Amino acid sequence: MKLPADFYRPLAVGAPMPLRALPVKPERVVHFFPPHNEKMRAKLPELIAQSDVVLGNLEDAIPIDAKEAARAGFIEVAQKLDFGGAGLWTRINCLNSPWMLDDLTQIVAAVGDKLDVVMLPKAEGPWDIHYLDQLLAQLEARHQVKKPILIHAILETAQGVNNVQAIAAASPRMHGMCLGPADLAASRGMKTTRVGGGHPSYGVLADARPEGGARMLFQQDLWHYTFAKMVDACQAAGIKAFYGPFGDFSDAAACEAQFRNAFLMGCVGAWSLHPSQIEIAKRVFSPDVNEVLFAKRILEAMPDGAGAVLLDGKMQDDATWKQAKVMVDLARLVAEKDPELKAQYGF
Repeated sequence: MKLPADFYRPLAVGAPMPLRALPVKPERVVHFFPPHNEKMRAKLPELIAQSDVVLGNLEDAIPIDAKEAARAGFIEVAQKLDFGGAGLWTRINCLNSPWMLDDLTQIVAAVGDKLDVVMLPKAEGPWDIHYLDQLLAQLEARHQVKKPILIHAILETAQGVNNVQAIAAASPRMHGMCLGPADLAASRGMKTTRVGGGHPSYGVLADARPEGGARMLFQQDLWHYTFAKMVDACQAAGIKAFYGPFGDFSDAAACEAQFRNAFLMGCVGAWSLHPSQIEIAKRVFSPDVNEVLFAKRILEAMPDGAGAVLLDGKMQDDATWKQAKVMVDLARLVAEKDPELKAQYGF
């Protein structure tokens, strides 16, 4: 076991000091792009302006014969483009793949100082984070990278979910976690071919009526338990929880509903796999204007967070003051990037 005194020490001589607190900025939408696709690379300037984070995907959805082209394409756009206030991430291939080592060595060598986060697929335990942590430190030292590259883990296996708390606390590089529902469904033996979202067969049947008749089936969220477990692990470790992908691009309403559930449960953002999902994520993961205005009234009525007051017939105390502060702090963060919302929030 690593001693607490060593937790924030660099893992390689010459590597940058690990961060003691995550950068504070909006990450409502993580937009994925396939770097091997020249047409998609050409659209990146427009997508960068719309997104909080752009992510070059090197893993799933990239054909085997395009893996090297995707890596080269990511390096090309990372070198040429100005990402402004948008984060630059990449999802590398999984640790047991033949492409992962080249993904890291080539990307860190070429664009290490521009890369903010490495997304690690199929994280199964803290040992995966420890390996990647050490390797990144060695590469940062070799190429004189000035800031630590953070790690974002995807929960895609039953073992990963089982070890979620240990993964969250494995390294000061940990940025956050998200759910990979398709791979996780396969790992668990779930009987669905959907990528995120609900399923019409997963529900609760209403009680039978004495007079008979049809009984309603109320669809439930089959991912609720996993999300709650992930959010608790992330919040306890001081890192960020994200929704992940919603695969049905044709159903914007269902996408918004799933994103909203995740937002209410404590997630800070979600993936966008299609440009149509960018605005959905930005809207959903920005706090509601009316909620923010009411939260500001709570903070104004209880400047020190002590005691209790009555607002609009509702009791407010220390606990609701903390809830209000979460809402207002997030609104201030979003307002820095969105002038229209800034005005509506009254900042």
